[in-house]
Amino acid sequence: MRDYQLPGRSPVYATHGMAATSMPAATLTALDVLRAGGNALDAAVAAVAVQCVIEPQSTGIGGDCFCLYAPAGTGKVFALNGSGRAPAAANIDWYESRQMRALEATSAHSVTVPGAVNAWETLLKAHGRKGLDELLQPAIRFAQDGWPVSPKVSWDWARGVEKLRKGGSTPFLPNGAAPKVGDIFANPALAETLRSIARHGAKAFYEGPVAADMVATLREHGGLHTEEDFALGLHNAEFVDPITLNWKGYDVYQCPPNGQGLLVLMILGMLGGLPTAPDGPAGIVRAHRHIEAARLAYRDRDAFLADPGQVDVPVKKLLSPAYLAAQRALISDTAAMPVLPAAGESMLPPHKDTVYLCVVDKDGNACSFINSLFENFGSGILAHKSGVMLQNRGFGFRLERGHPNCIAPRKRPMHTIIPGMLMKDGRAVMPFGVMGGHYQPVGQSWFLTNFLEYGLDIQQSMDLFRMFPTGGKLQVERGVPAELVRELAAMGHMPESTERPHGGGQAIWIDHQRGCLVGGSEPRKDGLALGY
Repeated sequence: MRDYQLPGRSPVYATHGMAATSMPAATLTALDVLRAGGNALDAAVAAVAVQCVIEPQSTGIGGDCFCLYAPAGTGKVFALNGSGRAPAAANIDWYESRQMRALEATSAHSVTVPGAVNAWETLLKAHGRKGLDELLQPAIRFAQDGWPVSPKVSWDWARGVEKLRKGGSTPFLPNGAAPKVGDIFANPALAETLRSIARHGAKAFYEGPVAADMVATLREHGGLHTEEDFALGLHNAEFVDPITLNWKGYDVYQCPPNGQGLLVLMILGMLGGLPTAPDGPAGIVRAHRHIEAARLAYRDRDAFLADPGQVDVPVKKLLSPAYLAAQRALISDTAAMPVLPAAGESMLPPHKDTVYLCVVDKDGNACSFINSLFENFGSGILAHKSGVMLQNRGFGFRLERGHPNCIAPRKRPMHTIIPGMLMKDGRAVMPFGVMGGHYQPVGQSWFLTNFLEYGLDIQQSMDLFRMFPTGGKLQVERGVPAELVRELAAMGHMPESTERPHGGGQAIWIDHQRGCLVGGSEPRKDGLALGY
């Protein structure tokens, strides 16, 4: 139990339904849908559509989507991959002939065909009770009438001004500057696009005037996109087999590659063979082990993770008990590894902005849902007539011939966004996720171990300080105790402070025994969990 004399907030309890999102208006939208007879998936789509309007730096209909859905009573978890593909003309030869060695985050070449709208429609047709015609109405109202800019959104917006100027996104800079907290921001062009999608379905996004506007905008910025590329996006989303690992009696589910959910399972698999750290959730042993496991997992991600439709991704070998045990044996409780061994050794022969939300309905259906532009405002390129901000998910590609994640025609890039689902005895017990670009696998595994191994409640598990090993450094939030930072440095880590907090999570625990729902919501964002 938390100390009520210290800052913090309690978990949220309810019985009939619950939603947790990073924006209060989106959470309320989800509850409105549940109380109007919609299921968890309906509520998630309506909520994320609202976030695409009022949290525009993090997500939008010009982005991508992944979802895990666990229908009550089935014992199944359905995974949907709604990530977009590179244009048909995106051949490595084209980039090499122009001496391009890497993609730029603000370039049209970093924009893949957005997958979110097709993903929403595909999910609703398979598992929803309502359609886009009804579920998009709240988002349309917010886009048309405007909504006050919230504190974290304003903080992020101010850090994206130069990108927006470069992308010609003047409607997102009213009076030439980022909106301040409490300023009303509207996007009437987006409202009209959403109306068209509500009337005609996803086809209105991928064909016709909206698609033509996006393609023309991208071509003006030097992109290779065609209207045919966008038309093919209407059939892009696909249900895929989720990947899973049993950890401490629970089955942890993730979407398979091209997403990085594999890393969550790898980190848990490495740590699961070690005894619980004796110094608790904030101790040096626990922190050091987690950092080392993450370093090993990300090393393998950068070597192997790519679109499995075009290259072989060795998922089974990376999750095999023998490989995870070999990696675990590399972790010492006394010092950091000065140099990591080669990726996949003993196995094979010769960071950013997103929204995550979760919903559980009265029937026990559980939805884990994530929608993203990738970096702050994505590419910063706005299609003005349609009001669509375009993502930069293609920045996840490499321009390195022969690399598994090298850009190629109609290929999906390595993706950072990953929803999570926890199952036990064939029933969903917790949809969960931690947004935050490359940080997400660390964030998810940190949250899960906080909650299920170290005994923090669901909200405390969100609140606890965070660290992220990346680029040879250890990025630490200001909330990390100074003594812990000193101890980590003494072990060979290289701590550095980070301006931006790491990630933003949501989770809902389904307490089957007591018949209640327990929600936690990210303190690093503006949102909350609510139930009824």
